[in-house]
Amino acid sequence: MKRIALVTDSTADLPEIFTRECDAHVIPLKLLFGEQELYDGEISSEEFYKRLTNAQELPKTSQPSPEDFIRLYSKLLEEYQEIISIHISSGLSGTFNAARLAKEKLKGKIHLVDSKTISLGIGMMILEATRLIREGLDADNILDKLSKARTNIETLFTLDTLEYLQKGGRIGKVHSIMGTFLNIKPIVRVGDEGIYHTYGKARSQERALKSIVQAFQDLSKGREGLRFGVAHGAAQQAGTYLKEKLENALQIPASIFTQVGPVIGVHTGPGTVGAVIQYE
Repeated sequence: MKRIALVTDSTADLPEIFTRECDAHVIPLKLLFGEQELYDGEISSEEFYKRLTNAQELPKTSQPSPEDFIRLYSKLLEEYQEIISIHISSGLSGTFNAARLAKEKLKGKIHLVDSKTISLGIGMMILEATRLIREGLDADNILDKLSKARTNIETLFTLDTLEYLQKGGRIGKVHSIMGTFLNIKPIVRVGDEGIYHTYGKARSQERALKSIVQAFQDLSKGREGLRFGVAHGAAQQAGTYLKEKLENALQIPASIFTQVGPVIGVHTGPGTVGAVIQYE
């Protein structure tokens, strides 16, 4: 049997080329546009943002069921000795809890990791887990190193509007800046406990992006950047701007440049731009 299977969910926003390279098994979350239910991945990010912009009612999202996890885990345990399953912050989704309920109903070595982050923050943990599995470490050592890696991952992003976070109920601790200014561009950080916090605010997207670059420079003091990625929600130009500024500031090339996927995009909206850095 193979040693360790790697599982994540679609909110990791890793491009398919990375999930194939990592041999990661991705369990999709779901979108509900009115009466139409779609698995994350059945609709491209480009098409999703077009529909989101024109939607009269905000689509809803739902996590995989415990039964979805049971089916995937059961299949993998026929081929692998153990499973490491890394998922979106339990503070932002019930996905981790669904995985926990599935684990309780199965016999087998299933190790769950609450990433305490979102999007490419999860992606960085998948890349790290892949490296450790390939180095031949046992599951306990991998879990220990992933726990340490999680504390060295920083996630910051700016939003075009707080409307989607508010309507989607994922506002976290960003309340304090709501309504402070017209057209404010909030800068949000995913805190250590895995929920959103206000990091700053700006009067324009360009200023917000410059503030993110400065924030990462501040957070990088005394720390060596290992890799970073940039993701955007239908904001290619702004995403490219942030990528180039961070590459210059950090003196390392971006490992990933991609679009925020539909499930995260429901709650952040078009115009979102952010970056994730993993430090050594």
